[in-house]
Amino acid sequence: MIALAWLIPAALFLGLLGLAAFLWALRSGQFEDLEGASWRAIQDSERPDVPTEADTEEDQSAPRDG
Repeated sequence: MIALAWLIPAALFLGLLGLAAFLWALRSGQFEDLEGASWRAIQDSERPDVPTEADTEEDQSAPRDG
């Protein structure tokens, strides 16, 4: 019975804390552009220079100093 005296208020407190966090997210605009965020997640970004086959063949045929 003592455990319920601690668990029920703790559960209510955590629930209210979660509700407050959700309401804060709504008011701060976290859910304004859901579709744009999903497209930005899969959109290709500028990639660094990736060596091509021609570049690797040139590197292998060139004599190395050393």
